[in-house]
Amino acid sequence: MATGLQSNIWNNNLKSITLLALYPVIITVMLWLIAYVIAYTQGGYHMVGTEDATGTTWTNTGNPEYVANNLIMAYWPTVLTVIAIWFVISYFWNTSMIRALSKARAVTRKEEPELYNIVENLCITEGMKMPQLNIVETPARNAFASGVDDRSYTITVTRGLMQALQKDELEAVLGHELTHIINRDVRLLIITVVFTGMIGFAAQMFWSYIRYGFRFSGRGGNDKKGGLLIIILAVAVILWIGYMATLFMRFAISRRREYMADAGSIQLTKNPDAMMRALQKIAGLDYIPQTTEDVRMMCCENGHKFMGLFATHPPIEARIKAISEMTNTPVPQISLRPPTPEEMPAVKGRNNPWRRRGL
Repeated sequence: MATGLQSNIWNNNLKSITLLALYPVIITVMLWLIAYVIAYTQGGYHMVGTEDATGTTWTNTGNPEYVANNLIMAYWPTVLTVIAIWFVISYFWNTSMIRALSKARAVTRKEEPELYNIVENLCITEGMKMPQLNIVETPARNAFASGVDDRSYTITVTRGLMQALQKDELEAVLGHELTHIINRDVRLLIITVVFTGMIGFAAQMFWSYIRYGFRFSGRGGNDKKGGLLIIILAVAVILWIGYMATLFMRFAISRRREYMADAGSIQLTKNPDAMMRALQKIAGLDYIPQTTEDVRMMCCENGHKFMGLFATHPPIEARIKAISEMTNTPVPQISLRPPTPEEMPAVKGRNNPWRRRGL
């Protein structure tokens, strides 16, 4: 088990470095395509630095690739600087960003003594630093870990999870989230969320500009505005293609991380039965309506497929079966009550994911 966990940590660190290297490449390619589109629609004009009595001389190269290449060569230091600034901001303030996205609040030992004591005991067992604790006030049953280092590691749980689970079941879920921290899963996910969010934000801004900026545009004879609209549409398409590319990179992160976190929880708690019971009680009631797809991807369970297409987590039934077979423990037979009206929004698949994104 220890060998497998160490191998997983090493693989996640390698993936983190790879993703950090690939994102600037993706952004550079996107900017080259945008420059190409602008040059192509403008006839390939490129300004040559020649001044005379008549002013600046312009030369039509007739070659959009030439213009795009020169623009990238001229501005790539600026691009890398912007990426570096965004990464630094995200590195130091990722906890606040995730807290805002999940509508969570920080809690102390005085406010939530049982929760704090469970996590503290698990950390003492593992010999690790105590993470910060957050709570989301929602009937949904879920939890997730976030952060990139000891300073920012955080475990967030929902009120619904705390109310629905027995103490040993809650301990199992918290052990699962601590394992994500130990395995560096959270660092890898935060890196993908940070850069995907940067490209996604730019795509959303252009989409909004197209929807509202040209809503009342005049008709006929306005060639300049029509050309500008074509450029903006092309830029929006390129941004969305880049955004989808980063999303596929996120989904390339193996769903095996959830099996490893389940195994790590059992190693910490020595209670596979509690982990299986917790998963049974979470199943179908994990959806947190007020948060984003990025946060749901980090959760203990995400039964709602991303955009209705991709499953970010293995089925709970498969996870329970794996625990049962790995530990030679029978699957517990428990009675599950139907969800209350307050819990109904947490039932998976009730809402349109495109509408939640404002599209």
